[in-house]
Amino acid sequence: MNRIFAALIAVVAIAGIAGVASADANLKGSIKIDGSSTVYPITEAIAEGFMAENPNVRVTVGVSGTGGGFKKFSAGETDVSDASRPVKEKEIQAMQGNGIDFIELPVAFDGIAVCVSADNSFIDYLTTEELKRMWEPEADGKVTHWNQIRSSFPNKPIKLYGPGTDSGTFDYFTKAINGEERACRSDFTGSEDDNVLVQGIAGNTNAIGYFGFAYLMENMDILRAVPIKHEGKTVSPSMDTINNGTYAPLSRPIFIYVSTVSMDRAEVDEFIHYYLENAADIVPDVGYVPLPEEIYELGIEQFEDGVTGSIFHGSGANLDAKATLYDKMEAKQS
Repeated sequence: MNRIFAALIAVVAIAGIAGVASADANLKGSIKIDGSSTVYPITEAIAEGFMAENPNVRVTVGVSGTGGGFKKFSAGETDVSDASRPVKEKEIQAMQGNGIDFIELPVAFDGIAVCVSADNSFIDYLTTEELKRMWEPEADGKVTHWNQIRSSFPNKPIKLYGPGTDSGTFDYFTKAINGEERACRSDFTGSEDDNVLVQGIAGNTNAIGYFGFAYLMENMDILRAVPIKHEGKTVSPSMDTINNGTYAPLSRPIFIYVSTVSMDRAEVDEFIHYYLENAADIVPDVGYVPLPEEIYELGIEQFEDGVTGSIFHGSGANLDAKATLYDKMEAKQS
């Protein structure tokens, strides 16, 4: 991925300026990470930069979706879990059953981009009500053509693409648009691999789908973001609208979760510090919005103090603004 390569170059440059690019031959071991395809570009870029500085540490980053990642995490198969939504209560219970606790660390802001092919000329915007009409369970097998969404749209079949059901992006989108997490029509093409969704949408002018903002940024030559009209305002996803919260209700924080079983290993400890200390510089290079510096600093503090549990109380998908994110973290720390 070009943005991951660009992020790696940025990490190496930052390390060189700081005078810390020399390899640490004493740091050895391996770190296993899995989970969200949305968070993957950030974690992969961070991992590549970390390994460049620490060649005796092997960091592997898998992509099985947020839910799939938490399953591996709760089984003790991974050290860190990438997540595009907060952990759910049932996932917390599965971890506790295996003697695993976690530290929750937000790493960036993301916007879920609703996209069509760059060659699509008839969609100027969509309302959240129209998205609901398109994606709600009642649409299954019934809402099949574009003119059923808006009479001025052509009488052409809709081809829907979306994240698979193990995806945190699926959970978040269905909660934000359909009003209930995981409530969705079943007759769409789903995949945990966002690149599959990108290619499917780009290849069909009647297709539409959604995924993390970074995958739009990586494919601007073949995709077009659909502006979303919500509560009277029509807004397109961008670094600015995601950061200032105006791209509602499809903006969200994204996370990594660190296993308390793994956190005391030197390589994991160094990796998490490296992640949070470099995220603000790397996150924009892979198409996401960095958190305010004080949130990264608070994350480091919570990691060092071993502050466990979720600030979202197992609620899964959430619609909290960034100010609420900081307030909740600060309250938990105190």
